[in-house]
Amino acid sequence: MARALVLASASPRRRDLLAQIGRNPAEILPADLDETPRAGESPRALAARLAREKAEAVARARPDCLVLAADTIVACGRRMLAKTEDAAEARRHLNLLSGRRHRVIGGICLIVPGAKPRVRVSETVIAFKRLSPAEVDAYLADGEWRGKAGAYAIQGRAAAFVRFLSGSYPNVVGLDLYATEALLAGAGA
Repeated sequence: MARALVLASASPRRRDLLAQIGRNPAEILPADLDETPRAGESPRALAARLAREKAEAVARARPDCLVLAADTIVACGRRMLAKTEDAAEARRHLNLLSGRRHRVIGGICLIVPGAKPRVRVSETVIAFKRLSPAEVDAYLADGEWRGKAGAYAIQGRAAAFVRFLSGSYPNVVGLDLYATEALLAGAGA
């Protein structure tokens, strides 16, 4: 019996990425959780936990469906860069990432009715070029950074900042498609 796929995310990027591989959710039902890291929690553990908790929250409301959830963490060392909401914070994040490597960690969880949650974590390493104050100012003026982890969108103007990328590009956009397809195929979807 084919089960409906529910995406536990409000991200239009995740919906578009799923559509890119022919996986169109029957429903989009975001989970509203406190995303505060726990004391001593690593970026990798946080991404996995948040994806699992989002999937579990939505699975309680849709117990007969496949529920897919994801979370993305940008980390520079052990420092986690949250979704950016104001220009001052965005400037701090961009200045921190300027000329340095950082990691984008994507947690993915699939819940299949009657089975334990299946969780995968994907990590992509990115190096930004050294950003001039003028480049940072222009990027901030554009507003593309709003609501983005690490204050940038690689699929937009920030693509010009990336001098090196190792790993999954779709993971940086919001969902590792290889890992997601493997989870869905492994569940018989």
